[in-house]
Amino acid sequence: MISTRQRPMRRTLILCLLASAATPVAAFAQAPAEAEAEAEAIVVTGARPIAESEAVALEIQKNSDSLVTVAASDSVGRLPDQNIAQAASRLPGISVERDQGQARYINLRGAPKSWTTLSFDGVNVISPEGRDARFDSIPSAIAGKIIVSKAVTPDMPGETVAGNVNVVTRSAFDYAGFHVAGKGGLGFAELGDRKEYEGNLVLSNRFDTGIGEIGVLLSGSYYERNMITDNFENDYERVSRDARPGNATRFWVHETENKLYRLTRKNWSVSGRVDWKPDDRTLISARSIYTIFTDDEARDNYRFDLDDRENDLVASTAPCGASTANTTSGYADICAGNTPQKGTIYGIDIRQRSTLRAYRQSVFTNTLEGSHEIADGWKLSWVGNYTESKDDRSVVGEVSWESPPARNLRPTVAYDFSDPNYSRLTLFRTIQTGTGAAARYTAGQQVTAVDSFAKTPTGFTVLDAVDTTKAYTGRIVLARELDHATLKAGFQYDRRNKIADESQISLNTAGAATILPQDYAQFSLDRKFLGKIPLGYTFRYFDQDKMRAASDAARKAFAFSPVTGNNYNVREEVFAGYLMGTFRYDWGTVVGGVRVEHIKNEGRAIGTVGTGQQLIVADASQTLAFPSMHINYNLDDTKKLRLSFNSGAARADYDQLRPNVVINDTNETISGGNPAIRPERAYGVDAYFEWYVRPQGYLMIGAFYKKIEDVLYTARRTFNSPTLNSGNVDRSGYVFNGIVNGGTGRLFGMEAAAQLQLEPWTQDLGLPDVLGGFGVSANVTLNDSKVDIGGRKTRLPGTSDFVYNIGGYYEKYGLSLRLQYQNRSKWLDTVGTLADGGDTYWASDDELDFSARYAVTKNFEIYFDASNLLNNPGRRFSDPGSLLRASGVAAPDTSNQTIEWERFGRRYTGGIRFNF
Repeated sequence: MISTRQRPMRRTLILCLLASAATPVAAFAQAPAEAEAEAEAIVVTGARPIAESEAVALEIQKNSDSLVTVAASDSVGRLPDQNIAQAASRLPGISVERDQGQARYINLRGAPKSWTTLSFDGVNVISPEGRDARFDSIPSAIAGKIIVSKAVTPDMPGETVAGNVNVVTRSAFDYAGFHVAGKGGLGFAELGDRKEYEGNLVLSNRFDTGIGEIGVLLSGSYYERNMITDNFENDYERVSRDARPGNATRFWVHETENKLYRLTRKNWSVSGRVDWKPDDRTLISARSIYTIFTDDEARDNYRFDLDDRENDLVASTAPCGASTANTTSGYADICAGNTPQKGTIYGIDIRQRSTLRAYRQSVFTNTLEGSHEIADGWKLSWVGNYTESKDDRSVVGEVSWESPPARNLRPTVAYDFSDPNYSRLTLFRTIQTGTGAAARYTAGQQVTAVDSFAKTPTGFTVLDAVDTTKAYTGRIVLARELDHATLKAGFQYDRRNKIADESQISLNTAGAATILPQDYAQFSLDRKFLGKIPLGYTFRYFDQDKMRAASDAARKAFAFSPVTGNNYNVREEVFAGYLMGTFRYDWGTVVGGVRVEHIKNEGRAIGTVGTGQQLIVADASQTLAFPSMHINYNLDDTKKLRLSFNSGAARADYDQLRPNVVINDTNETISGGNPAIRPERAYGVDAYFEWYVRPQGYLMIGAFYKKIEDVLYTARRTFNSPTLNSGNVDRSGYVFNGIVNGGTGRLFGMEAAAQLQLEPWTQDLGLPDVLGGFGVSANVTLNDSKVDIGGRKTRLPGTSDFVYNIGGYYEKYGLSLRLQYQNRSKWLDTVGTLADGGDTYWASDDELDFSARYAVTKNFEIYFDASNLLNNPGRRFSDPGSLLRASGVAAPDTSNQTIEWERFGRRYTGGIRFNF
C-alpha cells in the first residue's frame, strides 16, 4: 500500500491501464479482488508508458497459476520493438537467433528453437517454415501483450516442450469506446545509407445493440527495411593428401567467399476482430489475421575455389625438402610455404553466382471462439480455427559463372585468415612456365578488379518453390466451478497438411548461352561497393533488370521440371484429450492434470530408386501422455514460491518426416526423410521464488531441470531396413543420411530477474522529484546441457551458457528514455565430424538499443529509435581442435576458424505516434 510519506499519484491510474494499455482487462478479471487491492499499490500514471506496461505485465504474472513472463503494450498500445521476436527478447530467460541482424527465432531458457511453440490467442499456429516458429514475420503491432509460458499445463499441446509464446491480440472491449491509435516513421540504415519506413493504425469501437454489445477492431501495419550486408565465409576441411608431419591438427579452407547482399525486407499485416456479448454469460469472438514477410534479395556471391587443384598434392609423410618450386597449386601444401592461416594458391577457379530471390512467407489465421456459462458453476468454451501458411522460396533467376580451364587465365590468390574478423585476399595474374608435368606457376601483376578475369555462364536456374500448410483446429472445454476448485475436461483435434511443390528450369552451359551474355560486364552495373568490409578487390553488382529479363526468356523457351527429391505431402492428425484441476487454498493454488495425444502421420512422395522413380507412402502412429503439476505457494501477498513438474515431446519437422528418398546404388547411399522417427521427449522440474515489490517492482530467482530422451539430430548411419529392397538388390546395408534419434541428455540452469523504479522511494531517500523517473530492469539465465549424440557427449544444440539483458530508463515530464543491452554467449549450431571441419558454433551475440519519446500533448508524441548501436558482427566458427582434444590428441585452440562473418550496421528511425 502507499505509505503516508509517499506522494500519492492520480487515481486515474487503473482507468488508464484498463482503457489504454489494451491488455489488463482479462488479467484483472482473473482475480478481481486482488486487482482491487493492487489498485492502491501501483504508482504509475498514463503519462509513463514504460512503467505502465511493466505494471500490467507484473499483474498478469502474479495472478497466473503457472510460470509465465509477460510483455504488455503501453498506453499507446504498442510493444517496444518492431517484431514479436525482438519484443519478447527483453524478457527473462529469452534469447533470440538472428538473420541478417534481425531477431527471428526464440529460445526459451537456452532450449533449442524447435522447443518453442507459437500461438495466437491460445491457438497454436504452424509457422510457414514448419515447427521452427519464425517470429520475425509477425509484427508486434497486432499484439496487445505477449504471454510466454515456461511451464507447460495440460491445456497446451504436447509439442510445447520449452514453452509457448502466446500473442494476445487486442479487442475493442479493451477500450472504453471509440479508439484510434497509430504511428508513422522513417529512418535509415547506416551501412549503405538505406531507407526504412514504418507505420500502423488501429481503429476500434463498441456498439450497444438490441442483441447485446458488439466490439469491432481493425488494424494494419507496414514496415520496410532496406539493407546492405558485409559478409565473408570460409569452409574448412581436413585434407587426406596433407600427410606431412603435424597434419593431424591442420584444417584448410577449401573455399572462401563473399556474399554481398542488397535486400529489401517488408512486414505488413491486416487484422480484424469482432466480439459479441449478448449478455453477461456469453462472449463470442471472430478473429482474422493476415501477415506477410517478404525478402527480396539480390546476392552477388564471389567464391574462390582454393582446392580446385587438390589432386596436384601427393600424399607424403616425409618432412618437406629444400625445394621451393611451385609443383602444386599450393593448396594444403606446407612444402610450398603455405599454412592454413596464410599462403598463396596459383591459378584457381572463380565460381561466381548472381542470385535474385523473391521470398514470401504468409500466415492467414481465422478463429471463431465462444464462451458460455451454461448453468450455475458450469462453463462451456469452444474454438474453431483454420490457418494457412505459405513459404514461397522462389528464385527469380540464378546465374553460375566460372573461370576458363586454362590456369594462366585464372587468378592467383594470396590469402590471410589469421584474424578471425577478416578474410584478406590479394589477387594476381597467374604466370605459367613450362607445360604438362613441367608446368610451374608464379604470381604476376596484382589485379584489383575481380571482374577483369574472364568468367562465362555455366548454368542458369529459375525456381518456383512454394510450401503450403493447411491446419484445422477444433477444441471444446467443459469447466466446473466449485467452491475451492475449478475442474476442466477438454478435447482437441488438429489436422495439418503440408505440401511442398518445387519445380525448376535448370540450364547447362549451352542453354544458358541462349539467354545470357557471355561477358559479365554486359550483365552488370557500374556501381561501387555499398558496404564497408575490406574485400581486397573491387567488383560489379549484377543488373537486376537484366536478371528478370533472362528469367522471362527462360520461362518462355523452356519447361519447368519437378524437383522430386524435395516434393512431398505430409499429413499429421492429433487427437488430444485432457483433464485438469485448479485447487485453491488459503496458501495458494495447485494445478495438475494429464494430457493424452494420439498422433497419426502419413507421408507421400516420389522416391528415386536406382534410375527409376516410384510413389512411396509411409505412415506411423503413437500415443503419448503428458502429466504436469504446478504448485503456487503464497508466502504473503507479495511473495510466491512456484514448483512445477511438466513434460512434452518435440516432434520432427514435416520435411524430416517426408518419405522421400534418393538412392544411389553405385555409392550405396540413401538420403531423405525418416517417417518412423520418434519424438524427442523432455521431462522438467522448475522451482522459482517471486517477490512483487510494493508499490511496484519485481525480483525473481529460479532453477530448472529437464531430462531429455531420444535426442533428435542429423547423422550418417546404416539404413538397416529391407523396406527399400527391390530388383534383387539388398539396400539394408546402405549408408543413410538423415534425422535420427540419439540417446539421453539433460539441461539445467537458473535464472534471475529484477525490475525496479526509483519513484516510490525518492522522498524516503531525500532525493529530488526529478530523479524519480529512473528505473532499471535486468535478467540473467545460466545453462548447462549435455546430450548423447552419435556416441559422444556434447552440449544441446542452440543453448548458450548464459543469456542476460540489462536496461535503464527515465520517464518524467512527458519524456521517456530507454537504453537496453542484450547478450548471449556462444552456442552450438551443428554437430559435425573431423572430416567436415568439426562442430560449428555461433559466437557471443550482443546488441545495444536506445529509444526516446516525448509527449507533445496527451494525444501526440514524437519518437526516436536507434538499433544495433554496437554494430558488432555475427560470427560462426568451427572448432575441430575440441574434438581432437576429446579423443586424446594434443591440438591447439581452433575457435578462430571463422566460417561465417556478417555485419549489418546501425539503424535509426523516428516519427510520430497518436492516440485518441
